[in-house]
Amino acid sequence: MRKVAFFTEILVEDFDGASRTMFQLINRIDQQNFKYFFIYGGGPTQFRDFHSYKVPTFKIPVNEDYCLAIPQLIKKKLELALDEFAPDIIHIATPSLLGFFALNYAKRRNIPVLTIYHTHFISYIAYYFKNILPLVKPTEQWMKRAMNNFYNKCDIVYVPTKSILTELQQIGLEQDGLKLWQRGIDTQLFTPQKKNSSYIQQLTKNHKPTVLFVSRIVWEKNIKTLIDIYQQIQAQQLDYNFIVVGEGTAKVTAMQEMPNAIFLGKKTHQELAVLYASADVFVFPSVSETYGNVVVEALASGLPCVIADGGGSASLIQHGVTGFKCQPENAAGYVYYLKKILSDNVLRKNLITAGLSYVGQLDWTRLSQQYFDDIELLAEKTQDADLAWAN
Repeated sequence: MRKVAFFTEILVEDFDGASRTMFQLINRIDQQNFKYFFIYGGGPTQFRDFHSYKVPTFKIPVNEDYCLAIPQLIKKKLELALDEFAPDIIHIATPSLLGFFALNYAKRRNIPVLTIYHTHFISYIAYYFKNILPLVKPTEQWMKRAMNNFYNKCDIVYVPTKSILTELQQIGLEQDGLKLWQRGIDTQLFTPQKKNSSYIQQLTKNHKPTVLFVSRIVWEKNIKTLIDIYQQIQAQQLDYNFIVVGEGTAKVTAMQEMPNAIFLGKKTHQELAVLYASADVFVFPSVSETYGNVVVEALASGLPCVIADGGGSASLIQHGVTGFKCQPENAAGYVYYLKKILSDNVLRKNLITAGLSYVGQLDWTRLSQQYFDDIELLAEKTQDADLAWAN
């Protein structure tokens, strides 16, 4: 039986795209062949029937949706718990304080490390330091060094798109450890069959076309451009509904700047599936995505997409075939393509057909099997090396 110590800041299934990806793996753990020990900050006191350890946390001032685990406060206890568990593999979700603790522990004990590149941290810096521009470049350089220091010490780094893989190589990550591992989609959950026109009409009180945005409403998701898109739609007197789904620190400002938009707050996966399938077009200006789960969810639901040509999401759309891509901050470009889709039924149907064909290739069962095969492979390599050293 392979033993895996799994480190993550937050262990809540529907918290964000990264969490949903993790739980696609967690929910497929074969406990006959794998024993997992979960070490985390935010989440339940005890995680299901798994061996688990909750680490003290504090809220992140610039983004109160997240908490940061502080393993140094219980370092000796945590190391003792890990030694007792004796993991064969370390899985690290994020290069945080908890992630670096896990990496250092793994290197001292000669345990191989697998990680998934969930968060495109560099893209966040321009948003968080927008009021102190002289710090942007130095912070980006520091971030690149920290990323190299972390990821180049991991044995396998799963990267979701070719564009992100290329970008990581350009900042110094070594090719040997990088492995393309796309995200999957549950096409039983996200499907055009969930379309419910009366549900949308209950929300909007009309039969107008509906533009949908789904994400955490935080500035690094390019909410400023989302507001500009809304305001251009209003200025051009386009008769569209605008629905915004999500919570976050930018929501209050967004609601003030988008007074006629319908803000629905956070929705479950089941509720989202109906919204995607029932809306008319999806807009997503974020360039901070490592992947962009919401884009794939929209495509799987038969919802044409107009997105930013930047970040990991850009790799998910073939321009003019499965959707349209715009210069990230050019609100007029998004509005142009929204109008194009909503005024041309033939184009819209072609985009939907091509999008559904694309997501049909993204099978979570196959991707999760690759993950568990790689866990086995890393464990076997370590055993072989240990035997060679002993001999």
